[in-house]
Amino acid sequence: MPRRTLLTLKTAVCAMALATVAVSLTVTAAKDARQKTNSPQQATPAGLERELKAVEHRVDQIEARALAEVNSKSLDSLDPFERVTLLGELLLFDKQLSVNRNMACASCHMPETGFTGPISSVNLTTVSYPGSVHIRHGARKPQSYSYATFAPVLHYDQLKGDFVGGNFWDMRATGIRLQSPTAEQAQGPPLNPLEMGLPDSACMVYRVSQRPYRQLFEKVWGKQAFAIKWAADVEKACGTPGPAPTNDPFPVHLGPSDRDISNLTYDQIALAIAAYEASPDVNPFTSKFDYVQAGKAQFTSEEKAGYDLFRGKAKCNECHRDGGPTEEPLFTDFTATNLGIPRNSAIPFFQESKPDLSGYIANSLGANYVDTGVGGFLNDAPNTAWKSYTSKFNARFQVPTLRNVDMRPRQDFVKAYMHNGYLKSLKEVVHFYNTRDVLPSCKPNDPGEKVSCWPAPEDSSNLNKTQLGKLGLTDEEENSIVSFLKTLTDGFKKPK
Repeated sequence: MPRRTLLTLKTAVCAMALATVAVSLTVTAAKDARQKTNSPQQATPAGLERELKAVEHRVDQIEARALAEVNSKSLDSLDPFERVTLLGELLLFDKQLSVNRNMACASCHMPETGFTGPISSVNLTTVSYPGSVHIRHGARKPQSYSYATFAPVLHYDQLKGDFVGGNFWDMRATGIRLQSPTAEQAQGPPLNPLEMGLPDSACMVYRVSQRPYRQLFEKVWGKQAFAIKWAADVEKACGTPGPAPTNDPFPVHLGPSDRDISNLTYDQIALAIAAYEASPDVNPFTSKFDYVQAGKAQFTSEEKAGYDLFRGKAKCNECHRDGGPTEEPLFTDFTATNLGIPRNSAIPFFQESKPDLSGYIANSLGANYVDTGVGGFLNDAPNTAWKSYTSKFNARFQVPTLRNVDMRPRQDFVKAYMHNGYLKSLKEVVHFYNTRDVLPSCKPNDPGEKVSCWPAPEDSSNLNKTQLGKLGLTDEEENSIVSFLKTLTDGFKKPK
């Protein structure tokens, strides 16, 4: 993509001022909602409001920069690749596309953290991010967008006896319908009541039709994309948090032809987002590892030792594949496994067992909820042949890429790891892999937790006992692996 046209100082200041007002109103509304809701109150992480403001500012700035590029040149001067990726970026960073107009897709997936959770205080505590309805949280940490577009369409590999591909921790964005797991992943958060919260996919289409980049969208997909007769109450319908009521599953009332157009345009929105996520902006392959592989840099002795352990004694490479014949070095095999991660009770989802102001109950099981991962998806999968694999895949979660696993905006920024964010540093991750089956079980509130003991797995079904748990690594070897993992961060600049 071309270098973005810079905003004038006046425009940037105005954008930030407007963002400050919007964030202030959002935070105030969230406080009011917490005071009025019947749901159990959640402790607000220290520093949350300050970090939320910073993320909102950053989202607004990126959107404004992209809009400035749209406005600064003729759309005919952009080649088709530039048009669709620019459109995808605008869609990804647009807060207006959530029910309360306060949350973009990128709010949980920012560039400076490798397109995953951008709020340190949330990563340290609640892990799951507040949705557009701020009192609602999901059950998992945000996955990274980085390199996710390389995932194949989900399929069952008969030889390996394993599912491969898809997006989301539970692989449910299969990619079968659109032939793109990333595009189908992009269609999840807008309609998830715990995330962007729209009650109807047509709301996304309607909101996009009102945005200043509508002309760009029509340039990419054609003017028929918004040739829809909207009902008079569409604003009200789309400002009501989902899920849609059971007696009115499509609260934006459209005729059959208009609904068909809306459904197609919703797919086109998702495909544009996937095009941006497939671009070098998101997948640049510019880590120190890449420079070393190209013969343009060298590992330190500790990094080299860590890489050797990664490929050998530590067994990391068995799932986090670093490439081979015809393979990109993506550091994942796109399968799923159960690592035996302990439960993370700090996730607010466990307490969302009572109706909120909209009457919505996020988690009727409350503290008894157990995340069944891929098995839970397979049990409800549209492909009925897959249901027979449910028990074999309960408690398994997708193997994430390790690229940008340490990307952070500052040294003291906390990142959360694993599907539930239980682990908070690469050292903890490697130590867990090394000692899960060696150290004793922790007692409640054990001060040695994560160092000299581990809690039991949240769910021991299908526990991976062959590739981790008792690796026999020394403390020095653990540290060497951590040093190697840090070489996977994009944006490496070779010392002059």
